[in-house]
Amino acid sequence: MQTAADAADAAALLAAVPAGRRVALVDPRFVGHVHALRLGLTDPRFPAATVPGALTAQPEARGALLRALHRTTAAVGAGAPVVEPDADPAPEDRTVPGRIAVALEAEGTPVQRPALGSLVAAVPTDPAQQAAAEAGLASVDDEAVRLRNAVKAHDGFFTTYCISPYSRYIARWCARRGLTPNQVTTASLITALIAAGAAATGTRGGYIAAGILLLVSFVLDCADGQLARYSLQYSTMGAWLDATFDRAKEYAYYAGLAIGAVRGGSDDVWALALGAMVLQACRHVVDFSFNEANHDAVANTSPTAALSDKLDSVGWTVWARRMIVLPIGERWAMIAVLTAITTPRIVFYALLVGCSLAACYTTAGRLLRSLTRRADRTDRAARALADLADSGPLAQAVAKVAPGLPGTFTAPAVALLGTLVMIGGALFLPYGSLLTLAAAAVYVLLSGLAVARPLKGPLDWLVPPFFRAAEYVTILVLAARSDVPHAVPAAFGLVSAVAYHHYDTVYRIRGGTGAPPQWLVRTIGGHEGRTTLVAVLAAVLTHTSGFTTALTALAVAVALVVLVESIRFWVSSSAPAVHDEGELA
Repeated sequence: MQTAADAADAAALLAAVPAGRRVALVDPRFVGHVHALRLGLTDPRFPAATVPGALTAQPEARGALLRALHRTTAAVGAGAPVVEPDADPAPEDRTVPGRIAVALEAEGTPVQRPALGSLVAAVPTDPAQQAAAEAGLASVDDEAVRLRNAVKAHDGFFTTYCISPYSRYIARWCARRGLTPNQVTTASLITALIAAGAAATGTRGGYIAAGILLLVSFVLDCADGQLARYSLQYSTMGAWLDATFDRAKEYAYYAGLAIGAVRGGSDDVWALALGAMVLQACRHVVDFSFNEANHDAVANTSPTAALSDKLDSVGWTVWARRMIVLPIGERWAMIAVLTAITTPRIVFYALLVGCSLAACYTTAGRLLRSLTRRADRTDRAARALADLADSGPLAQAVAKVAPGLPGTFTAPAVALLGTLVMIGGALFLPYGSLLTLAAAAVYVLLSGLAVARPLKGPLDWLVPPFFRAAEYVTILVLAARSDVPHAVPAAFGLVSAVAYHHYDTVYRIRGGTGAPPQWLVRTIGGHEGRTTLVAVLAAVLTHTSGFTTALTALAVAVALVVLVESIRFWVSSSAPAVHDEGELA
């Protein structure tokens, strides 16, 4: 820490700091909570951030900071405003760091202004302001606010009332011992894998241990995000781990239950396990597609949305609606309890019923909102939906030569028709029949037609979920109908690998970096290419062990390609930090 005599001295001191370091300017008259400074000066996700009386800049914003410092000094010396008053984003902050922040934004460098809530951050200019700031400082428990802000503002009932009241203290305990969120995330994964191993024993003791360990894993899963928010330890690696480990834990646990059912009572529930995974993945892609389609839509006049906002103003309806969608807390609690006291088959039945009801509720609400709103979808939304569609070379070739079909609802209608043809062919045509290959060819054609024009219609967000359902369910049905030993477990591995690719796509888009590179999509064939390949394998290797081998090889190949590229991206400097914020103080 160094003290500058004036603005010119501050500029000289800043210029002398090595280029790779973060710097901060703090008014010596600053009065405020330590956590207010922490929020303003230590969050690694933003190139620049400010609170009243303090400003920080990451290395990439250092040059802009120096230029803004010189411009601000010149403007103040000439008695001129830093920017026009009407364009001032923070007219109430008249401190020197605050004026420099305004100059930074005027140059085009975004400056984060964290919401402080009840925390104090001020630069008093007279005794009355000094007394008010000190009174506010004394009346608010800085640590209590920090601990409360570590918890997500909007979470499920089970997480809010059964986990967060004590998991936040686990997060603080970890912070005080120097543990990182990534270490806690990894501990959560290891605990869930041990739980899956306990379930795989097929014994009642193993099931009880598995249920307990799954809940412990979920507590750690909550604690890692709370630790990140408590200590502001956000990272690109943390974003990748957080985005993928939940799925890895859940899928591994499903596999453990399926193995335990076979070992403990010769009950083959692999098809149910895969069905639960498919249903959960399709539920998520409905949420992702709808949110991306409306991410930057304008002129939302949906009465359904207005009704939803009204219901959210009534306390009990908020919790009821959050529980209906069976979020991860409620879902894992249900799985853990049922594992301990029932059988894997009952666990999967409960999952399928609960997730089906949740899917019907959420999808119906999204359909009503889409049909009753008047909004303009943007090119960005259309691009995101096209990326989520995961169209491979075959569908892209059809889309290039086929004219865009007119009609507001044409794209989802064509995608639905292709999905029904593909799933219907796999389900009802004679197994191994060449007619299944004809159904796959029709699916490829309709998949290309569905994406031949930009996806800007009110229901075009349904196109990616239809494609996910077609691919995942086709693999499930063909593996289940093959009557080949271990075909369904091999299909489970294949769908897991493909689902990882689809989740990876979602989180890249959420981070603003766009979808995975086209070479990756072409290499793994796109949804229509993989679906067609599995149909061909089922026809060529009908009722032979070679079908299991082929599915396994395909699963390994897809997993290797998508994992290598995903790891390369998420550990790179360009990867986004995707994290949720805690509630306001």
